[in-house]
Amino acid sequence: MKFTVKQVDIRVPEVRTVIMYLQSKCLPADKPMAVDSGHWWIAYCEDKPVGFAALCRSAQWINAGYMCRAGVLPDYQGHGLQKRFIQARIKKARTLNWEWLVTDTTQNPASSNSLISMGFKLYEPTVAWGYKNSLYWRLNVLEGRNNAVCRPRSKKTEA
Repeated sequence: MKFTVKQVDIRVPEVRTVIMYLQSKCLPADKPMAVDSGHWWIAYCEDKPVGFAALCRSAQWINAGYMCRAGVLPDYQGHGLQKRFIQARIKKARTLNWEWLVTDTTQNPASSNSLISMGFKLYEPTVAWGYKNSLYWRLNVLEGRNNAVCRPRSKKTEA
């Protein structure tokens, strides 16, 4: 199987429809996120869309992005697509001159392991934004700055 990961233009109605469909199939227990802002990618197997990922500017952290959504259809998992999505979002964050990427996982060892393999570290946010058992991750995307501190915009939330 040959896979490609492409950043897509969410202004195109068909692209938004595909992403909404993928969200419903990849994350059936979650409410789909609106596809009206941020940066989005779709993974294709040949011409078939099989996964998606999103990145938005953090509403709470200064100079940071939030990896807010990602999923791969069950039949296409295990081919490294999550790592390719993480890599694409790191590259985008660097082009935007963001210093940090943050994200969270909940009861998802495969995603946690992908984040670890891409250099993300667990951390404890001042104010947790996820579920009671969520794990929080961050990566300084600028070379040589791994000990820098994430600075919150406010005390309300940090996602």
